[in-house]
Amino acid sequence: MAALPVRITPRDQHPVSRKNISPNALKVMYRLESSGFKAFLVGGGIRDLLLGIQPKDFDIATDAHPEQVHKLFSNSRLIGRRFKLVHVLFGREVIEVATFRSGSENENAAQQQTSEGMLTRDNVYGTIEEDAMRRDFTANALYYSATDFNIYDYSNALADIEEKTLRLIGDPEERYREDPVRMLRAIRFSEKLNFQIERDAEQKIHELSHLMSLVATARLFEEVIKLFASGYGAAIFERIYENGLFSAMFPSVAHTLEKAESDCHVDFIRASLVNTDKRIAQEKPITPAFLYAALLWPEVLRLWQQKLDEGLSDFPALQQAGHIAIESQLPHVMIPKRFILMMREIWEMQIRLEKNSSRKAAQLITHPRFRAGYDFLLLREASKEIAPGLGAWWTRYQKENPPPPQPSRRKNGPRKRSNSSRPPKRS
Repeated sequence: MAALPVRITPRDQHPVSRKNISPNALKVMYRLESSGFKAFLVGGGIRDLLLGIQPKDFDIATDAHPEQVHKLFSNSRLIGRRFKLVHVLFGREVIEVATFRSGSENENAAQQQTSEGMLTRDNVYGTIEEDAMRRDFTANALYYSATDFNIYDYSNALADIEEKTLRLIGDPEERYREDPVRMLRAIRFSEKLNFQIERDAEQKIHELSHLMSLVATARLFEEVIKLFASGYGAAIFERIYENGLFSAMFPSVAHTLEKAESDCHVDFIRASLVNTDKRIAQEKPITPAFLYAALLWPEVLRLWQQKLDEGLSDFPALQQAGHIAIESQLPHVMIPKRFILMMREIWEMQIRLEKNSSRKAAQLITHPRFRAGYDFLLLREASKEIAPGLGAWWTRYQKENPPPPQPSRRKNGPRKRSNSSRPPKRS
């Protein structure tokens, strides 16, 4: 798809204002411009500002090469292998700077594809027009200049935003094959923005869902978090479950959901995601461990029952079930070890919560994973996986026996270890 004639929208005809743009992003743009380079705010930041949404991130596109950007900013780092980028760091805020990319395939083999058409390397630099055509959706292909305050549109993006249409730039099948994660992004943006995915692009998702198996498992871990920590996780789950993307990423869980005699398992996942969406809306913290513990629970539950039928007692049966479920999932979506340990604790907490005597409850309520395990238990009851009652007992117990306040940190730093606690010197 060739770039359309650029449509330039001057400042008095659009609502994007510098006062709504991160001062740090403006600093990066101004320094690039003063150093003789072109710099534009690009992508979702402009899209969101046009829709009246305050962006969380601001990305910049430039004709400066990554090494040149890195040299300009001492507070920056070069990242990426497939796409080489620069992250400019301002405390906790990261401004991502990318060089204009081209669609050319004949420049020092800098662009590489698999036999399926998936891009594994794409560091061919080009013009702003070529860069616009390399972006995924028209709504993400707008460019804002902080020097003339104009918006530059090379793909009729403003019209698509006005019509609330999510349209891929180029042939949908080709773009999905280049990067199957675009299928996940299409659904996430559709729910976040309340946009309708263009019909052909929507249909191709179901046909090409199997391509998710080509995506690096570590990358999929992050993409799943983006899906379900977006604030629209419950609606996104319905979409990816219907079109086969969930099955491609969580095959064992999907098989268990399809073969289950009741809807309690899929209802549990729905309930956990509704709960997550509410927490995000209330600006409460969420953890990937809880999300993944919920997503894998139907398979853990199936395997747990299988191990019980084989004669194992509750705790070892659950431990083995959890281990098998995780090992079967890791070839599809990588889960970091620190989250795996937390997931296992949440699952094992389900057995511990059944032992609800007052003496044991007093110990259990101080466990670092108690609250997550308790919330997990309430979701199991809400989805009718287990009978109600246990959750109410623990709710009442917490009201009647609030945990003691955590000791405050010493202002003068951690206490020094006494001589008696030091390991003996080696002779």
